[in-house]
Amino acid sequence: MPSRNVEIKARATDFARQQQLAEALSDSAPTRIVQEDTYFNVTSGRLKLRAFEDGTGELIHYERPDTPSPKESRYIQYELPRPAALKEALTRGLGIRAVVRKTRTLYMVGQTRIHFDEVEGLGRFIELEVVLRDSDSEAMGTEIAHNLMRQLMIQDDDLIAEGYLDLLDRRISEQSDRKSTRLNSSH
Repeated sequence: MPSRNVEIKARATDFARQQQLAEALSDSAPTRIVQEDTYFNVTSGRLKLRAFEDGTGELIHYERPDTPSPKESRYIQYELPRPAALKEALTRGLGIRAVVRKTRTLYMVGQTRIHFDEVEGLGRFIELEVVLRDSDSEAMGTEIAHNLMRQLMIQDDDLIAEGYLDLLDRRISEQSDRKSTRLNSSH
């Protein structure tokens, strides 16, 4: 059965200050994580192979609506001791859609994972993941997310609907369009 969380993603408006606020709320010291997420072409949801600095990884399939407000995400996560061979098999079988590299600082506040992400080529973001237990409702998770948004100075205008994969796709498309426009205007 898939796990569930309620999540938001937002552009960081004052990264350092917002990290200080998260640290004051956190139950423990922050954890720094360097990740490379390889997204594969799939027909439903998103499938990514996450590789960590220590050579371990995890395969994650998830489905969630692309809306800026707090939303439920359903996911299946499988830990891998050595993801390289699986990456090669998935690349050959499905093809790579994109690779997202980021440095993440993780703070835990109760059942919420607060991520401060520095994403290569995209910038700085804050992500909240309120991990839901079987007995927890989506409404409860949404309430927790809204409360943490207030405490971390995240405004509704800061929220983004897309994931990093979609933002990267859009950025590449826009760069390609600009390049094409420049080439066409030079002829």
